[in-house]
Amino acid sequence: MLREIDTLSGFFAHGFDDVIDVRSPAEFAEDHVPGAISLPVLDNDERARVGTIYKQESRFGARKLGAALVLRNIARHLETELADRPAPWRPMVYCWRGGQRSGTFTWLLREVGWRAEQVDGGYRTYRRLVAGMLHEAPLPFRCVVLSGMTCTAKTVLLGELAREGVQVLDLEGLAQHRGSVFGGHAAPQPAQKMFESRIAQALCALDPARPVVVEAESSRIGDLLVPPRLWERMCAAPRVEVAAPLEERAEFFLDAYADLVADPDGFCATLEKLVRLQGHERVEAWQGQVRQGAFRQVAAELMRDHYDPRYARSEARHGNVPAEALALASLSPAALRGAAPGLAAAVARADAAREVAAAG
Repeated sequence: MLREIDTLSGFFAHGFDDVIDVRSPAEFAEDHVPGAISLPVLDNDERARVGTIYKQESRFGARKLGAALVLRNIARHLETELADRPAPWRPMVYCWRGGQRSGTFTWLLREVGWRAEQVDGGYRTYRRLVAGMLHEAPLPFRCVVLSGMTCTAKTVLLGELAREGVQVLDLEGLAQHRGSVFGGHAAPQPAQKMFESRIAQALCALDPARPVVVEAESSRIGDLLVPPRLWERMCAAPRVEVAAPLEERAEFFLDAYADLVADPDGFCATLEKLVRLQGHERVEAWQGQVRQGAFRQVAAELMRDHYDPRYARSEARHGNVPAEALALASLSPAALRGAAPGLAAAVARADAAREVAAAG
């Protein structure tokens, strides 16, 4: 049974018990419908083997081998991952283009008695909708950008705003990166397409009639690019700037980058990336401080001598003038929680001023 889906909400709010991606593990790793489970009918090597036979020997031989492998793998899934599914279970199944891989899986699931449905057009239909949203049509959202120098707790403040009922989009969380040379996480970043899937899912859960707060970023977060239509909205958005004393920011660094503090060798290796901008002498001095455990001092100097000047130049180059500003005396958890209502009000004022300017 074919299921036609022509909106992203049809993929994200599908109403099925499970979404099954039957493509190879490599295809699944690059991108998939968020929440889908991977039950490949051909693994990476099997898919390559069948493809080679198809191109170099015969279509018939490839189809015969493919059928044997597909049925064997489906049988294994029935005996393992799907063994506990009850009789009323209702899954949605997709492959690359809604062809034989998902068709065979869906047919067998229905033969068992489950109410399985196959996605018409498969992953290609889904990816076309994501690309249309983030690369083609203008986004129907109003952004407000939360800006400020490094370690002014912007990401934490996004979470506090969300608790206040403000709509937020945490790009660094979705990208699994903290947005600077020190920003990498232990887990690798998702592929670009998976990053875009996460953004699309997050946006589809938001109300276009209300503003969305996004942390100020460059167009690249680690190895990932902010999709063009979202970047367009961010560049045109009013900004609410957060400021805090340097000593508070240095203290905040110790928590925000606790992984670096716990790994001095890794910290020193990351500092090597700044040699081109700061020179060997200064970087070696910072590395020496790291080895001595002077993390707070290193953090303060990094911000004062590296990040803050670059931020100021970038803001001046792009002509960024904040619509609202919020000065924080402390970046402690209690202070950030206490600042959230005032920050939410500043966001609302910035958005309202933008609307008034647009109407005038």
